[in-house]
Amino acid sequence: MGEVKHIPVLLEESIGALNVKRGDWYIDGTLGRGGHTSEIIRRGGKVLGIDRDDQALEETKAMGLEGLVAVKGRHGDLCKLAKDNGIDAVEGILLDLGISSPQLDEAERGFSFLREGPLDMRMDQTGAVTAADLVNTESVERLEEVFRIFGEEPQARRIAKAIVAERVPRPFLTTKALALFVERLLGYRGAHHPATKVFQALRMAVNDEVGELEKALEGGMEILAPGGRFVVITFESITDRIVKQFFSSHVGREVSLQQGGQRWEGKEPRAMWILKRAVKASEREVAANPRARSAKLRAIEKAAA
Repeated sequence: MGEVKHIPVLLEESIGALNVKRGDWYIDGTLGRGGHTSEIIRRGGKVLGIDRDDQALEETKAMGLEGLVAVKGRHGDLCKLAKDNGIDAVEGILLDLGISSPQLDEAERGFSFLREGPLDMRMDQTGAVTAADLVNTESVERLEEVFRIFGEEPQARRIAKAIVAERVPRPFLTTKALALFVERLLGYRGAHHPATKVFQALRMAVNDEVGELEKALEGGMEILAPGGRFVVITFESITDRIVKQFFSSHVGREVSLQQGGQRWEGKEPRAMWILKRAVKASEREVAANPRARSAKLRAIEKAAA
């Protein structure tokens, strides 16, 4: 198999929002193939790069980036991992929550319904639970919940009931088997494959993406130095909503008091918007990298102590 190249999304916009300063530490909580990290280092920063994918870590370490400390782990543990590596505070944190092109394009990883492969979807190949485990063992109620919450699939219950009925004589073991089953069940509804939301939901459930994101946001605000920047790129509405709500809660707002004056209302530590609105990929970037189409970039700066 030839090398599968991963093109970092919103590269200039995200690194620009980080405002990299020479010699300072930054965390890339979703290291991947090192696209964003390479640019941080090029601008003089030092990076603690975190990823749970062994293959991604091996390939990025092989790049020999001076100033990179690459560690295996989950970005939900970024605060602990930083302190374990002697870093008490960082000037910026970047999370690119999209799945990487190599993960999608390598059939044996089981992320894509476009390629025949095992129904796996584990970012960490040592993880215990695969997508096949969920599909073939969980109850109708649990599968409905996964498809509805993580995939925002309007026909979640119908799909869950059909899967549970079908799996008794024929367990779902491959990506194509599940994708074709959903396609036959729903038919095509617009431009996207009918199994798109089902596969997204299973991937997010297998890798606990929402739980890890929530932990990463909380830990990030703890390890971030005053004046440091927190930059997140999302690709699904559920993760974008979590990031927007979390950032908004720390930016807070001034509330007028009945007796006069104002009071700030929000969570500590305080922050301010670097980007008041989410930044999306340009038409030019989407044309060059269609996977950037759904990307949204949000950024805040932690208030000075």
